[in-house]
Amino acid sequence: MVSILIVSLITNIWEVNCYSRFDSGNCDDLWLLGEVAMDDCCLNPHYGYIGADGKCKYCGPPSWSEWTAWGRCSVSCKEGVSQRRRECQGQGKCAQATIPREIQKLSLETKVCSDSNCCPEQGQWSKWGQWQPCSVTCNKGVRNRVRTCTEPQPRCGGSCDGPSEEKEPCVVDRICPTHGSWSNWESWQPCSGTCGGENLPRPTQRRNRSCNNPPPSSVPPGDECPGLGSNTRTCDELPFCPVNGNWGQWGPPSSCSVTCGVGIHEMLRQCNNPAPKHGGLPCSGSNKDQKICNTKLHCPVDGQWSQWGKWEECKSNRGKIRCRKIGGQQRRQRWCEHTGFDGKTCKGQITDYRACYDITFCDFDGKWSEWSEWSQCEPPCGEGAKMTRERKCIPDLSEYDETVGFHIKVKAYFEGKPFANCTLLKDPKQSLACMNVPPCDT
Repeated sequence: MVSILIVSLITNIWEVNCYSRFDSGNCDDLWLLGEVAMDDCCLNPHYGYIGADGKCKYCGPPSWSEWTAWGRCSVSCKEGVSQRRRECQGQGKCAQATIPREIQKLSLETKVCSDSNCCPEQGQWSKWGQWQPCSVTCNKGVRNRVRTCTEPQPRCGGSCDGPSEEKEPCVVDRICPTHGSWSNWESWQPCSGTCGGENLPRPTQRRNRSCNNPPPSSVPPGDECPGLGSNTRTCDELPFCPVNGNWGQWGPPSSCSVTCGVGIHEMLRQCNNPAPKHGGLPCSGSNKDQKICNTKLHCPVDGQWSQWGKWEECKSNRGKIRCRKIGGQQRRQRWCEHTGFDGKTCKGQITDYRACYDITFCDFDGKWSEWSEWSQCEPPCGEGAKMTRERKCIPDLSEYDETVGFHIKVKAYFEGKPFANCTLLKDPKQSLACMNVPPCDT
């Protein structure tokens, strides 16, 4: 029997902020519908809402999110580890995630990493150089001296501690003249008129500044400020006298934006009572208003395929085929789950078939495989994390045809666990400790 996941069966009567779109764990304010009861929001399995923990929740069936990108290495040099995560989104628990240890294993992965083969080494400064000449020819200035990070030079991105340059005040026994400098321009004075009109003289406005920032010295004599102390311009940009806009009446509300779940009504108004003219201010506020509408109808819930079941026994209508070079057939099945409220059924086949040989408990000569790749760190966090690799004794199946069939040849798979006889190997499995693994989340 197909299991139907209906979010609204969970009795949630509190009000939540409801969003018409759930985007990879984010509830964007652009899609905010308003505040409704949680079970009303989740009448649509594509919607999301803000939970009691402040996070965006998904109204649909439970499923794992995509893995995040691998994180930065846990150390900046030599060997460390990198981690990536994913989370279970939707209503209920994801498949195979029933106890904390299984949830952590399904939601966290750890691998070995190395950003740099060496660690930074600091350098040492040379002796200070000679003091440079004073920066001015009169009164007070500064002089400086430098040193280099070369005794020895830093390695692997290291540096020297402290500054490479040192400064100190210096005095030249001569008084400097003070040249005059303008103050900032004062603000423009008001125009001589407030509105421009046809066939009338253009209004003007004026601004001033003073030679006092600083004023020129007398002994020794300083230069006066260059230029003029006032400026006049015409008010060319004066508009006609403005008419500010005002809103007209609200129009009738539109029909509900959705046919199921929660949507919105929209009302419009125009800035025409009167419309703004000659640079007058536009109407303040929005020309739209929205209110929530609730159809009280559940939206369709489309079906999702379950995981494929295990392959069944390899059989043939020609009798027993175990340990014989006679091809057979085996099948596996899956189920279309969660379909409800006239949602679409799953596309594809419910049953899968493949050609096979039954080699269960059959004796074969064997040979050792090459070393496998190093596994990921287990456990993925905390102390005692290790990575492993191994060699396996694999049976020699070269006497079996790779394909079976009379008219159409198809690839054949081997079903069952045979006995493979290999020469004795001293150590077919190796393990290494993972370095700098972060502690587990509490």
